[in-house]
Amino acid sequence: MSANKLPLKEVLSQMEEQTTFTFVYSNTLVSLDKLIAFDPYRNISVSDILYQLESQTALKFDITGRQISIAPLGYGQLSGTVTGPDKQPLEYASIVVLGEEIGLSTSSDGSFYLSRISEGNKELEIRMVGYLPQTIRVNVQKDRNIKLGSIVLEEDIRQLDQVEVSDRPEGNVNIFAEKETAYVARMPLTNLENPQVYNVITGKLIKEQVTFAIQDAIRNAPGAVPVINPSGGLSTFFRGFGIGVNSRNGMETSSERSALDIANLERIEVLKGPSATLFGASVSSFGGLVNLVTKKPMEESRTEISYTTGSFGLNRLSADINTPLNKDKSVLFRLNTALHKQQSFLDYGFNNTLLLAPSLTYQVTDRLKLLVDVEYLKANNTQPMNFIINSPDILQPEDIALDYRATLYHENADVKNYSTKLFAQAEYRLSDTFHSTTLFSHVSENVDYSYQRPVIWTSPTTAMRAAGIYGPVYNGYTNLQQNFNGSLTTGSVTHKLLVGANFRHFSGKFLFSESRVIDTIDLTEGFSPLTRQQLDQDAVFIDNPTADQKTTSLYATDVVELGRKLSLMLALRVDHFDRDPLEELDDDGFSQTSLAPKLGAVYQFVPEKVSIFANYMSGFQNVAPALQPDGSRLTLDPLFANQAEAGVKLELLNKKLSFTGSYYNIRIDNATRIDENLFTVQDGKQESKGLDLEIIAEPITGLNILAGYAYNDNRIIRASDESIEGNKAANAPENVANLWVSYTLQQALKGVGVGFGANWVDRFYRTTANTFFIPEYTMLNAAMHYNSEKWGIQIKANNLTDIRYWDHYGNAQAPANFAANFSLRF
Repeated sequence: MSANKLPLKEVLSQMEEQTTFTFVYSNTLVSLDKLIAFDPYRNISVSDILYQLESQTALKFDITGRQISIAPLGYGQLSGTVTGPDKQPLEYASIVVLGEEIGLSTSSDGSFYLSRISEGNKELEIRMVGYLPQTIRVNVQKDRNIKLGSIVLEEDIRQLDQVEVSDRPEGNVNIFAEKETAYVARMPLTNLENPQVYNVITGKLIKEQVTFAIQDAIRNAPGAVPVINPSGGLSTFFRGFGIGVNSRNGMETSSERSALDIANLERIEVLKGPSATLFGASVSSFGGLVNLVTKKPMEESRTEISYTTGSFGLNRLSADINTPLNKDKSVLFRLNTALHKQQSFLDYGFNNTLLLAPSLTYQVTDRLKLLVDVEYLKANNTQPMNFIINSPDILQPEDIALDYRATLYHENADVKNYSTKLFAQAEYRLSDTFHSTTLFSHVSENVDYSYQRPVIWTSPTTAMRAAGIYGPVYNGYTNLQQNFNGSLTTGSVTHKLLVGANFRHFSGKFLFSESRVIDTIDLTEGFSPLTRQQLDQDAVFIDNPTADQKTTSLYATDVVELGRKLSLMLALRVDHFDRDPLEELDDDGFSQTSLAPKLGAVYQFVPEKVSIFANYMSGFQNVAPALQPDGSRLTLDPLFANQAEAGVKLELLNKKLSFTGSYYNIRIDNATRIDENLFTVQDGKQESKGLDLEIIAEPITGLNILAGYAYNDNRIIRASDESIEGNKAANAPENVANLWVSYTLQQALKGVGVGFGANWVDRFYRTTANTFFIPEYTMLNAAMHYNSEKWGIQIKANNLTDIRYWDHYGNAQAPANFAANFSLRF
């Protein structure tokens, strides 16, 4: 996005007008006439703006409460070399200034040079794998380079073990074609009867691919590109828009700041297109939504114990225990649990999680059934960096001179969080044709602490390392939902009906230290990863008030069956959103009411085999009122996106061949933007259109094929910045394809099988400025397996060709790696 050149004084003035912050500085030390590339229309955080200012001014901005102090940078330097007892130089030794916000690794000749160290007595810690650490005291003086000479480390021999291998499941049926779901329409509709496009990633497919991360499983949905956010949550981009994992068993959940584990999943459902009519704005995006379906208790006693080991020190132990609790099997219990430990492929980083997920069903009477499902997940890991590009010489991640396996932060700058998810359901059969479903869910995300790590690249070899510290943070989501489903006949017309209501409450607490620049490094001079101790230095924590939110919703769907072949879907949602005021921020709060319609038509050319469909679906996002330059407050309408789509669905040869193909057009006509007089107006436009294709086939017994392709053209039609009009939207690759083929022997060597897969993601831009892009990549995977009734073993190789590829934030992704799984069933 292009930016205006404004004097620093004017930039500071605009920020003070539009935020609650004030700037404190000395006119003799800080020049206010320097021109700054600044876009006053861009909706970014204060911390992001300060990063840009620091990179352009060589000034330091420190936040204390609601004040931002400005001062020129001034530091001393340290230099020296590190060797072993044999006087040979040690490359990649870690050099850290304790209590200071800087560090690096030694170069190939063992040398190091540390700049921007504040004056005073410091302790320098030198570490190297296989050697005893050493600490040196030194007095740093402003504008002087203190030469430490040669530092000798004594040997400390250690054993580092790493194992590699992988896994896969049973499979002599079409294990990919299980489209029946009670969640997509919240009524009993088959895939061919439903005018919406959706994909189902089955538990059998997840198991066959030796997948233990939800983001890897989601790649099986056409067009889906997942990414772990710097805040820790998982997002998925498809149809040109991003969405978190916000739905669990059809109810609101969240992974904004907490991890996810796959051990308790029966399947993953990816709904395409704006889906606010049934699910609301908090769960869906304009591209669709992701719904996780958890494992439910069954009547038979069954236990499966599974162990997975592999590259980067992977060790994972999981158990799935199912048993009836009484003789008549009216009370059923199931427990899923998993312990996961793994190091990063980077120099520093790890991921440790613990999952406990018990569930219980109770068939009280022939009419009433109860279900309780609890999930507790504790995570301790390191999160991705967030690369902010502020250099015209960097057009893609490959232009950055950082080693592919290097990280700029130590793994002790980590994250600790836990989440608890409670789901309760009561199903009551009112009559032979109508039933009631009452649902309750509560999700709590608790972050003990979270070190987030933005990096501002000012040249291919120069970066400003920053850090924000969050925690404790609490997010609580409570939902109560009531649905009535049934069918009735009026003359020759049959109606499938859904009438429902949902009440949602959100509350939160948020303590944080705003992101600030820690140091600037030159890769040509070497660096050491920043440690937690360095990031904690001078951190100032702010209690950020969080307003409670309440949403009351009513919705209804009528599927009108006009004979055996033609059906129409008519649906509408009324949604009233209310956000409480925040007196400490002089925020009055706001309320909004939205109407979200959904229309669909299905014509089955060949009943239960071939159908054509069309839909019109709506999505919305609540938007807070805007404070105008003249002091007035503009009440904004909810931001709406409307989709028109048409396509065909096939289920042939007893569902051995399934195909879905569609063309869609999603338009946003009332996005907010800032006009030339700095007034907020609501006439921004964006259009996303494309193709969505999926084939699921079992041409011969034991051979299963899943293939998908998505084409998307998402562009900015009208915006505050005219220079981006016509540009591609951010994080929206034009082409995405996926393939997985597996074959299991049916006669000799029965149970032995192989699998092969590929994922292709086209290049896409990081921002709507269309300057920095993530290059396209094709990733190949393969698996082998043997499964019997009592046990199984799977081996998988990921990224077979060892390609280098990057995520949306510019982070390098895992090179070639392997995993092996062994399972016992009894």
